[in-house]
Amino acid sequence: MSKNKLLLIDGNSVAFRAFYAIQNFESFKTKSGLHTNAILFFNNMLDNIMQKEEPSHVLIAFDAGKTTFRHAFFDDYKAGRAKTPGEFKEQMPYIRELIEAFGIQHYELADYEADDIIGTLARRVSADDFEVVVISGDKDLTQLADKNIRVEVTTKGVSELTTYTPEFIKEKYGLEPLQIIDMKGLAGDSSDNIPGVTRVGEKTAIKLLAEYGSVEGLYEHLDELKPSKMKENLINDKEQAFLSKKLATIDVNAPIDVAVESLAYSGKDIDKLVPFYREMEFKQQLNKLDTTGLTGTSEPLTEISYEVVTEAATSMFSDGMSLYVEMLEPNYHTSDISGVAWGTKEKLYVSFGDDILSQDSFKEWLDDENLTKIVYDAKANQVALKRYGIDLKGVAFDVLLASYLIDTNDKSEDLAEVAFNYEYYDIDTDESVYGKGVKKGLPAEDSVLFQHLARKVKALASLQPKLDQLLVEKEQHELFYDMELPLSRVLGEMEIEGITVNAQRLQEMKQEFAVQLKGIEERIYELAEEEFNINSPKQLGVILFEKMQLPVIKKTKTGYSTAVDVLEQLKDQAPIVEHILEYRQIAKIQSTYVEGLLKVIQPDGKIHTRYVQTLTQTGRLSSVDPNLQNIPIRLEEGRKIRQAFVPRKKDWQIFSSDYSQIELRVLADIANDQHMREAFVEGQDIHASTAMRVFGLSSEEVTSNIRRQAKAVNFGIVYGISDYGLSQNLGISRKEAQQFIDTYFEKYPDIKTYMETIVREAKDKGYVETLWHRRRYLPDINARNFNLRTFAERTAINTPIQGSAADILKIAMIKMAKRLKEENMEATMLLQVHDELVFEAPKEEIVKLEQLVREVMENAVELSVPLKADSSYGNTWYEAK
Repeated sequence: MSKNKLLLIDGNSVAFRAFYAIQNFESFKTKSGLHTNAILFFNNMLDNIMQKEEPSHVLIAFDAGKTTFRHAFFDDYKAGRAKTPGEFKEQMPYIRELIEAFGIQHYELADYEADDIIGTLARRVSADDFEVVVISGDKDLTQLADKNIRVEVTTKGVSELTTYTPEFIKEKYGLEPLQIIDMKGLAGDSSDNIPGVTRVGEKTAIKLLAEYGSVEGLYEHLDELKPSKMKENLINDKEQAFLSKKLATIDVNAPIDVAVESLAYSGKDIDKLVPFYREMEFKQQLNKLDTTGLTGTSEPLTEISYEVVTEAATSMFSDGMSLYVEMLEPNYHTSDISGVAWGTKEKLYVSFGDDILSQDSFKEWLDDENLTKIVYDAKANQVALKRYGIDLKGVAFDVLLASYLIDTNDKSEDLAEVAFNYEYYDIDTDESVYGKGVKKGLPAEDSVLFQHLARKVKALASLQPKLDQLLVEKEQHELFYDMELPLSRVLGEMEIEGITVNAQRLQEMKQEFAVQLKGIEERIYELAEEEFNINSPKQLGVILFEKMQLPVIKKTKTGYSTAVDVLEQLKDQAPIVEHILEYRQIAKIQSTYVEGLLKVIQPDGKIHTRYVQTLTQTGRLSSVDPNLQNIPIRLEEGRKIRQAFVPRKKDWQIFSSDYSQIELRVLADIANDQHMREAFVEGQDIHASTAMRVFGLSSEEVTSNIRRQAKAVNFGIVYGISDYGLSQNLGISRKEAQQFIDTYFEKYPDIKTYMETIVREAKDKGYVETLWHRRRYLPDINARNFNLRTFAERTAINTPIQGSAADILKIAMIKMAKRLKEENMEATMLLQVHDELVFEAPKEEIVKLEQLVREVMENAVELSVPLKADSSYGNTWYEAK
């Protein structure tokens, strides 16, 4: 009979490794601002380990706190460790939540470390019944290795593991596993602040243990050593040596109350893991899961009555009906309309798209402003129907938009999922009807499709009054009816219009970048003194680390790491590295943006992006298919991409206007900070002004570098940056970064007061709001867990600022669209990119447009500080910026 396998994981050390597995941790964030790098890499480690080991029993152990029984006899145990970054601490509660979603138990014990829990369980189980595997980022646990206990230690991030068995330890150190404790007794361990013996390192310790076996054996034969400084140190530090061995010894008899039988592993808890992945925005991990049958009720739904329409009559349409337009693909610019349904709770109509979309009575109903409709995703319907010559008007309610405003934490996209949130269950999920992935498609039986569409219309009619009442209760009626619903119409018009792209210019850039890449390639070959595949990490690793003998920073399973963070550390040591980094940047621009944009140009010569209005918790818009908000502009090569965006006519121009430092202006207004308000009212350079106040400088003493530091502090404050985050941004020590932050609050006390007040209010209410009552709930604001609570506090500070800035831009867009129509101008609003609006207009309208845009944007709302819009224009978007 095969043995059971007990898998024991050191949660703290692996999570810590996961956090530092990648240098650019700031790129791993949810839309809400939660850092997710440690969570993601911990997840990937768990996935890999569980697949590889296939354990029958699992436990993940955590340290219970900062003090353990070891501190009772050595106060400085683990002292001197750098303060744990807040960006790491905020992720720990979510790592525990992830573990539970994996169906794995976790455990901690007051006064003991994870090592002691693992050691106790590993030694407690019967060697006849269990094979034990220990996973840790710390070599301390290698002392447990024996014929039945295998210790796997993470070596590079969490992706690579080194197996420690008694044989491996003997080969590596010439020691038995338990002698690892003696080695630490003599050599100490700086990471845990275990002192060891003065000037005795690992090699010396191993040599002494090879001869005398243990610390005790060494001191029994100390007289045999020849007089030397080492002997003198051994004599002087005898007490320290025994103390160090005691500190390094794992307690394998800790009073844990965990029975191994309770750790049986039965698989992932998909019902928990799916919403967790959604919250963390782990799309790739979510796609790997089999989520069939997760949502909806287990009971089969009862049949509902509907009428199938092939020839529509005017009597079938009236005021206040619900409308659902079905498309199976997410990109409604190109997706076919599979079916359409409309009606009331009492009378439901369904039809195939091909049957109804060309009928006059249907078009007349949709085009009638006075006949109101309840829909799901008004903008998607508006854009899709426009392709069929239908102008959707009279949208009075959008269930998707309303549900988003009521709770921005809700990431539901399927109407059924939204309905379930409001206890309406008479509906199936799209996935259960259409399938997913490559198997997704219309059901074989028409009646299945029609039942599904009819249920959707009935759901819309049932949900509307409930959601409308909730908007009233949350003081969001005006936000919905005066901002979000009108904005969806404006965005739809922008998407339908699209922006013209000069495909020829993109092709020219493709050639230019190809020539540039060729030149860089040749320089790389010249420095390497041979040709090789630059895109092959394996071949590149051989050139850099074997032929050129550059220091190895990281290794992977297949060889040397040549990741960007590795190359950044090496670029000053060899010119070839700088060229490789440049090659990669331009190759990325070439493939993602030049070639990527060429693929999405529609037959009308334009690109039609989609604005996602219901994604971010702050209210900011997102852009997809393609993401035009993410075109790189830091590199000149990236900025050149904008040369391809042109007006639709030759005698027209592209006009761009963006808000100057809008979030800081909102902060000055909300915080009512006298000094920051004065700087904006007087038209000062806010970053230079901050530098002068924070660093005590005159205007002449503010250099560009000092201004850059002040800018980083200004925006860092808005986003609740930690000393660690600021130190990473500025390349300074955490102590210096903290001094910057402390001085900032001294000089801007009203901002500090605002932060304290908004957090206090959030704790009382459970949410924060923008100036226009856009609400964000913070379920963890009163959490006992410090990390969860502090992240929620930072979110409470930032959301009213970023969200109000987003609201101001939305108000400006609505007013701008209205004014363009009122002024009967040809100028058209095309894009919204963060705080920037992009237009196209005839040259003769540019002067008027400039005046109008400034008037509308700068007067969109009234704050205690002036809003400022900077405008420019040219023959391309590049020239307009």
